[in-house]
Amino acid sequence: MRKPIAVLAFSGGLDTSFCVPWLQEQGYDVVTASVDTGGFSPADLAQIESRAEELGALAHHTIDGRQDLWDLVVGYIIRGNVLRGGVYPLCAGPERLVQAMHVVEVAQHYGAEAIAHGSTGAGNDQVRFDLAIRVLMPGAKIITPIRELGAQRTFEAEYLASRGHAVPEKTGRYSINKGLLGTTIGGGETLDSWEHPPDTAFVDTTAPSEAPDEPHTLVLSFEEGLPTALDGVTMPPLELMAALAEVGAKHGVGRGIHLGNTVLGLKGRIAFEAPAAIIAITGHRELEKLVLTKQQQFWKDHLADVYGNMLHEGLYFDPVMRDIEAMMRSSQQTVTGDVRVKLFKGHIQVEGCRSPYSLLDRKVGTYGETNSAWTGEEAAAFCKLYGLQSVLAKGVRGWNPDDGQWAIDDGGKDTGSVTPIVHRPSSIVRSPVKKEAHHASKAR
Repeated sequence: MRKPIAVLAFSGGLDTSFCVPWLQEQGYDVVTASVDTGGFSPADLAQIESRAEELGALAHHTIDGRQDLWDLVVGYIIRGNVLRGGVYPLCAGPERLVQAMHVVEVAQHYGAEAIAHGSTGAGNDQVRFDLAIRVLMPGAKIITPIRELGAQRTFEAEYLASRGHAVPEKTGRYSINKGLLGTTIGGGETLDSWEHPPDTAFVDTTAPSEAPDEPHTLVLSFEEGLPTALDGVTMPPLELMAALAEVGAKHGVGRGIHLGNTVLGLKGRIAFEAPAAIIAITGHRELEKLVLTKQQQFWKDHLADVYGNMLHEGLYFDPVMRDIEAMMRSSQQTVTGDVRVKLFKGHIQVEGCRSPYSLLDRKVGTYGETNSAWTGEEAAAFCKLYGLQSVLAKGVRGWNPDDGQWAIDDGGKDTGSVTPIVHRPSSIVRSPVKKEAHHASKAR
């Protein structure tokens, strides 16, 4: 009689290594699946496959998910200038989406009864995996040994050793996750909001203080909102991101700390290094300023922020995400051109940008100097009408310049919450302020 099959999202680390024999003891044949989303070398992938075989997996699958990650997610992160908390380009979360999608495909291939992953009960990844599996394979049983047992790493290590399996060596005080968008660093100083990880905690980038003393200037080209060429050389997106990561890492750019809210409501903090994503987003944002209208920028940025938050929190499959993606694609039709970027000791500076769709038209006017599209009288009329409601509000409410507050006429009623209107002449002559009064106001 065939045993039920459980397909396990497998990284080869302690948690997922523990899951293999544990699932086997629950009566399952275990198929392991590792999805490369940019963090593994060929040697890493070979080692993971060897580990799955040593643990007794029925079969192991290695899947390249990098292009899918780019097509489904990374392109929209760049087009949306998505930075959670204003700093973090969602290095880890979107990877779980793509990993879950491919693990489900393996489970469907085998007709598996269950899908397992090694998430704990305290983080965001459990939400991302569970939601994707429930959407894509609703009938599958979801098994999460670490979450269900509340297992600690010492227990997992003892469990493996007692069954004759090698225990992965301790990798240090930090939890490292590498991917196409960058690397996240958890643990250690990130657990204390006052502390900052030392330079040695950052595994991919040069410390800014040790970066080259000469700046590096590059030209990044975009077509419809996506980076397509570096210094005039057209590259496939994965190759281009790798090139940006290499040059950015050399100059110490892309490091940061993200402090924010987890899906479960906890506060969380991680360090990250994402030179390619930060360079691409910085350049893209500047090009948008040149070619998009004011309202395009406002609404696209607003919806992109919603998109980034939902993506980070595992809600990729909500239909509104496809609606927002359609809006972002439409907004990027003119986001084509070149951006010149200078990298220097951890800093990124946009030096210039150009586009055939530029809205900075010197034939129409030069800011603060000359114009040809309107007359002086038309400009004066615009200024008069543009602030009309402010003028009307002042007439109705009054204005107290001493405290910068509107003064509302309460009709003589003492409500205790409004200030009687202050009538002042249009030209106010202030008497000199005595030094004693000035000092007293400082003391207050």
